[in-house]
Amino acid sequence: MNSSPELKPSEYQKLRELGLAVLRTEAEAVHGLMERIDHNFVRACEYMLDCRGRIVVTGMGKSGHIANKIAATLASTGSPAFFVHPGEASHGDLGMITGGDVVLALSNSGETGEIITILPIIKRLGVPLVAMTGNPESTLAKEADVNIDVSVDKEACPLGLAPTASTTASLAMGDALAVALLETRGFTELDFARSHPGGSLGRRLLLHVADIMHRGEKIPRVGKKATISEALVEMTAKGLGMTAVADENGAISGIFTDGDLRRTLDKGVDLHNTPVTEVMTPGGVTTRPDRLAAEALKLMEENKINALLVVDDTNRLTGALNMHDLLRAGVV
Repeated sequence: MNSSPELKPSEYQKLRELGLAVLRTEAEAVHGLMERIDHNFVRACEYMLDCRGRIVVTGMGKSGHIANKIAATLASTGSPAFFVHPGEASHGDLGMITGGDVVLALSNSGETGEIITILPIIKRLGVPLVAMTGNPESTLAKEADVNIDVSVDKEACPLGLAPTASTTASLAMGDALAVALLETRGFTELDFARSHPGGSLGRRLLLHVADIMHRGEKIPRVGKKATISEALVEMTAKGLGMTAVADENGAISGIFTDGDLRRTLDKGVDLHNTPVTEVMTPGGVTTRPDRLAAEALKLMEENKINALLVVDDTNRLTGALNMHDLLRAGVV
């Protein structure tokens, strides 16, 4: 691996100043959007809230990348949306747009050829067209039902050519639309988790104890007449660091854990002849199978324990889990 080149102090400072200048320019561009959160923004939100189908987002080039991200943000925050490439739209993909949709078109110039070409078809479909442009006098802005002005004073690129501040402004305005719609729809954390089941939030909000607990023969369990050594064999076999002590009907008398074992060894107790009921923790901390796995984690943390017994409505033993199960499930 090559080592980084040694820079002269002047070169180091110049690179740093260039980076800061870009961030300043883009920050100013986003700040300038605040006065554009006006009646046009509200009308755009109204069209999207009234949408019976999908919000179809389109854009070309760098605006296309931003449009794709906006579509993804809308879709994940309660406003069904997808991206359509305007170049492909005129070759068949316009069939993806239905009468109940809303089209959100991004073009900094407002004159992007691929979008202008499909405007007559969008008009013929009779769907609302929301434009996001940097030129309120452009063809796209004038043809749209509502235009959101995302113009910027200058690009961060010193040549004024590469879309930089303009794409940042469009992205920020897209986020403003998505969050305004999210709040208005009453979109919740649980709704977000349902559309992100593979993410950490989804695992915390959707995974229940029943989904990860050990069941049946995998539950560590000994009877009330078992000795400490018998309980130790059961703990070792099931590998959860504890065993339930219960009667034949599953009624729990207590729990015997690694911690109980250590305390027992310190006292020099006869492991082969002493009943486990004499050294177990009576009752023990339990949870229900319908509780969230995240709640089980909180219960463990609050009680400073590493395992839980799971009981049903009649307080009968139905499962068991420990911290490692929560780790494997991605809850921790």
